[in-house]
Amino acid sequence: MTAWLPRPGDLGATPLAGIRVLDFSELLPGPFLTQNMVELGADVVKVERPPAGDPVRRTSPGLFAAMNRGKRSLLANLKDEADRARALALADEADVMVESFRPGVVDRLGFGFDALAARNPRLVQVSISGYGADGPRAQWPGHDINYLAAAGIVALAGRDDAPSPSFGVPLADLNAAMVALAAVNAALLQRERSGRGQRLDVSITDCALHWMNARLPVQRAAGAQTLAAQRELAQRRPGYGVYRCRDGGLLSVGALEDHFFAALVQVLGLDDFSGEAYAAYRQRLPHSDRINTALAVALAADDRAPLLARLLAADVPVAEVSVPSELSTHPQLAARGLFVDSEAGPLCRWPVRLQGVPQTPMPAPPLRGG
Repeated sequence: MTAWLPRPGDLGATPLAGIRVLDFSELLPGPFLTQNMVELGADVVKVERPPAGDPVRRTSPGLFAAMNRGKRSLLANLKDEADRARALALADEADVMVESFRPGVVDRLGFGFDALAARNPRLVQVSISGYGADGPRAQWPGHDINYLAAAGIVALAGRDDAPSPSFGVPLADLNAAMVALAAVNAALLQRERSGRGQRLDVSITDCALHWMNARLPVQRAAGAQTLAAQRELAQRRPGYGVYRCRDGGLLSVGALEDHFFAALVQVLGLDDFSGEAYAAYRQRLPHSDRINTALAVALAADDRAPLLARLLAADVPVAEVSVPSELSTHPQLAARGLFVDSEAGPLCRWPVRLQGVPQTPMPAPPLRGG
């Protein structure tokens, strides 16, 4: 049987030292949450379904290794009495329990919050699902693109003449994991005051919707009622975008503020937009398409490296578009010491420096029986 580690109590320990996490989750959002907790010092036991464990072990071994480093694994069939007893014994001593079953399943298995809290009142249970524990879509299946669509984010990413794109990174899944991390740490702090845990109902869609607080007030203030008008506000900004240079390299430019735009115009010789009529952002906004077209033409006339140097010398917000496979050797990221080696290749460490957080690689857990 998997046993918990001793609870470290010294002041020099990691931020979550002594926190015990029982992780029943699979795929991405739950494992990414508990992976972050491992990096912050928690002791995580991953409970996996026999015979093969988390499906990601087979479908994407590299992803599994990245999301489950530093955890321990226990194979357990929760419908088997002996395995249930082992898992319940761990839950009795756990600080946090994470699950990503569809709503209602964990209760039917006897691991719902009421059942576990009766045995362990200090337990914080994190339930991650696509749409949350209630509402008409609670039992709907889904993936990242569905949750982003439901939250209104996919609509803003599209164009009038083209379908909305895929984002390349599972934004909703990863965001939900980070919101859950904030919530569980807040719940642990509350527990120190109240002595009692609680259940956290984490809806991936709700977490994505929370991002829309950065867009909804802007749309209301502008009276943007149609999707086309809302996309206009979200996407079309003067002096802002990704542009291809003469040698095929890509540059991102973000000259939104007036002084940055003035510098951009001067360094690239965009004289048509140097007058008083374009001095303020609100004045430039109706001319976004013309400005960005002219900017694209100017950047296409030279290679990326000299353009980058010229724009930086003029203090214009600019950066090259990095290729993911080259991130581990990127000079800025390397200088920050962000990458650590792992069996899944170079991976970004916990990105905020905290006392006691180790910067060492951690192995993925092997499958273990009870």
